[in-house]
Amino acid sequence: MFNSAQSVKNTGFKMLCICGLIFPAAPSFAQYVPHKGNDVTTPLHLLKPAYITPYGETKLADIKISLDRVFNYLNATTPFQLVDKTTGTALADLKKANSNSIFKPGDYRLTSYEWGVTYTGMLEVAAATGDKKYRDYTINRINFLADVVATYQNYLKTNKGAVTPVRSIIDPHALDDAGAIAASMIKAQRTGEIKSNLRPVIDNYINYIMTKEFRLKDGTLARNRPQPNTLWLDDLYMSLPALVQMGVLTGDVKYFDEAVKQYQLFADRMFNPEKGLYMHGWVQDMDPHPQFHWARANGWGLMTKIEMLDVLPENHPGRAIVLKILKAHVKGLASLQDGTGFWHQLLDKNDSYLETSATAIYAYCIARAINKGWLDAKAYGPMALLAWNAVSTKINAQGQVEGTCVGTGMGFDPAFYYYRPINVFAAHSYGPVLLAGAETYRMLEKHPFEINDSAVQMYK
Repeated sequence: MFNSAQSVKNTGFKMLCICGLIFPAAPSFAQYVPHKGNDVTTPLHLLKPAYITPYGETKLADIKISLDRVFNYLNATTPFQLVDKTTGTALADLKKANSNSIFKPGDYRLTSYEWGVTYTGMLEVAAATGDKKYRDYTINRINFLADVVATYQNYLKTNKGAVTPVRSIIDPHALDDAGAIAASMIKAQRTGEIKSNLRPVIDNYINYIMTKEFRLKDGTLARNRPQPNTLWLDDLYMSLPALVQMGVLTGDVKYFDEAVKQYQLFADRMFNPEKGLYMHGWVQDMDPHPQFHWARANGWGLMTKIEMLDVLPENHPGRAIVLKILKAHVKGLASLQDGTGFWHQLLDKNDSYLETSATAIYAYCIARAINKGWLDAKAYGPMALLAWNAVSTKINAQGQVEGTCVGTGMGFDPAFYYYRPINVFAAHSYGPVLLAGAETYRMLEKHPFEINDSAVQMYK
C-alpha cells in the first residue's frame, strides 16, 4: 500500500494532499491569497503587490525628511573643536594648540576620505533643496580645518616631528588621505563662502597626487599592497575628482589631461566590457587574474565618471571615452539590481548580502546622469528611484545608515568579500546617502513619475 506520509518525508520537500492527490506546495514568494472576486468581476492586474521596498509612493517631502534625519545625526556627532586630550577641556584659542590637542571625539573623522564625500553630499543637498544648514555644515568644518592646519604649520616650525591631529592634511601618505577631501574642499572654495586660507591645503593635496603617490612604470597611480604593483579601483575616486576640480579652479588643462589619462589606464586593465563591471583589484604579473566585482569599488569607479563629466570641458577629447564607459557600466549594473532595489556585495553573486553604500552611490550616479541628459530617464529613472527607496529604508530613527560594509582591503577569494562585517558606524554610507537623496530630489522635479498599469514610468 502507498504510504503518502512516508513518501512526503522521503522526498525532502513539502507537499499538499487534497482529496487523496499529492501536489507540490506553492513557493512562499508567490503565495495564493483567497479573494472573493474572479477574472470576470475583478481587475486582477491591479491587485496591490506585497512590495518589500516602497514602490510608486516617493514624494519630495519624504526624501527631505530622510535627509534631515541623517543631517541631525551627523551634525550632533561630528563636532568641530580642539580639546586637550588629557582633560577634555575645549581650546578657546587655536593659537594654544599643541601636541596634546586633539579633535573633540565624535562618531566620525573630520579628515577622512569618507568625510570628503560627506562634505560634497552636504553641498549637493543644499543646492537641491535650498536648505542652507547643509551648506553651513561643510563650510563651517572646512573653515575650521584650514585654521587648524595653519596653526599647526606654525607650531611645527619650532616643534618638528610633533604629533598633530591634521597629519593627513599636512603630510598625506596615501591617496585616501588626499583625493576625496581635496575635491570637497575645492567645491567648498568655489561657493565663495570659505573665509580661511584654504588654497595652501588644496595645493598640498594636489601636489601629493601629482608628484608623490607611487606609480607603475607607465605612470599609473598604484599601491604596493596587498601585492607589489597593485591597482585599486577605489583609487579612481581617491584622485581623479580632485584633479578635475583643480582644473576648474585653476583653468589649467593639465589636470584634465592627467585625469583622463589615469582613467584610461585603469579602465584598460580593470573594466570587463562583457559584464559591464570593474574588478576590484589588478596586480601586475598575476596570471590568471581573478575578478571580484565588489559593489562599493564599482561605485567609486562609477562616481568618478560622474565627477569627470560634471566638469570636463565639452570639447575635451576625454569626455567621449568616459561617457561611453559610463553607459556600458550602468547597463551592466542595471542587469544585476535586486528586486528589493539593492545591489549585492559581490555584484554578480546573488547569495552575497545586499549592501547599502554601493546602492546609494548607484542611485546618485544614475539619477545625476539622467538629470544631466547622459542617460535616458525612461530606461533608468525607475531603477534609480527604486534604489533610493531601498536606501531610505536603511535610515534608522536616529539617522544612522544600516547595512553598510566596513572598510575593505583587497582579496582574491570570495569568502573575504562575503563575510565583511556591516556596521552603522561605517562612514562610507553617509556621503552617498546624502548625494543619492539630493539627486533623486532633483530627478523627481525634472522627471516626475507616473503609475501606468501599476508600474513606475517616467515620460519627460
